[in-house]
Amino acid sequence: MTLNTASISNSPAAAAGTITIGGDLVVNRLGYGAMQLPGAGVWGETRDREGALAVLRRSIELGVNLIDTADSYGPYISDELIRSALHPYTDDLVIATKVGLTRQGPGVWTPVGRPEYLRQQVELNLRNLGLERIDLLQLHRVDPAIPIEEQVGELAALQAEGKIRHIGLSEVTVDQVKAAQKVATIASVQNLFNLTNRSSSELLDYAEANNIVFIPWFPLATGALAGEGSPLADLAATHGTSPSQLALAWLLRRSPVLLPIPGTASVAHLEDNVAAAAIVLTDAEFAALDAIA
Repeated sequence: MTLNTASISNSPAAAAGTITIGGDLVVNRLGYGAMQLPGAGVWGETRDREGALAVLRRSIELGVNLIDTADSYGPYISDELIRSALHPYTDDLVIATKVGLTRQGPGVWTPVGRPEYLRQQVELNLRNLGLERIDLLQLHRVDPAIPIEEQVGELAALQAEGKIRHIGLSEVTVDQVKAAQKVATIASVQNLFNLTNRSSSELLDYAEANNIVFIPWFPLATGALAGEGSPLADLAATHGTSPSQLALAWLLRRSPVLLPIPGTASVAHLEDNVAAAAIVLTDAEFAALDAIA
């Protein structure tokens, strides 16, 4: 295991290298996910507003230039925090957001993909985030009651109007991506994928083959693997890293199209996560991590 010292001193996130979304949107390959900023169950006001603002500002200081959010986080709480902390935005900051999930309470998420609803939410995202155009707008969930072509078709119409730059999908199958590609160019997919859950490996292979960025959510699901005396914890201790850093380093090495977005409400955890950008695993270390799960 070595450290990539390039750009670490003034931009730690840059040590992970860059990735291009949709052919023209270049970002550092370690972003930040804002899902943990609202209250319990991703519902209601944040428990520590000043702490949340500090995390967002520190992420930019560390070189993170992609922040992933959604109108359903709170709802609207993470968007308000992002705007309060960072607006006016720097030219290189990409705010990726999502529409298509509604909220009825803590931990409750219901897909709604009616075209008029998706349009309404895109307009609200523009207003709430203080943007003239959303760089990456992702369909948060496919509504099974509405043909996916209609849902993505409405996003494509908004793209043609200049309100969306690139379109992405979240929690989809390869077949759903193919159906969506009939009506729009799909720049990204966002599925559950981490060291312990590789159920979306087929989608990752498809993303690689089709130049689609894959944004793995819940990238730090190390669970029992990070417990005291576990192989992951032992490997982390041997190399003076944290289990979370190794989990992120494994993702960065697993595929060049992966763009992890670890989330946290703690500045200390944020700094620990971003430090993973500098970790370069050897073949043997990658294989050992690959075999742990």
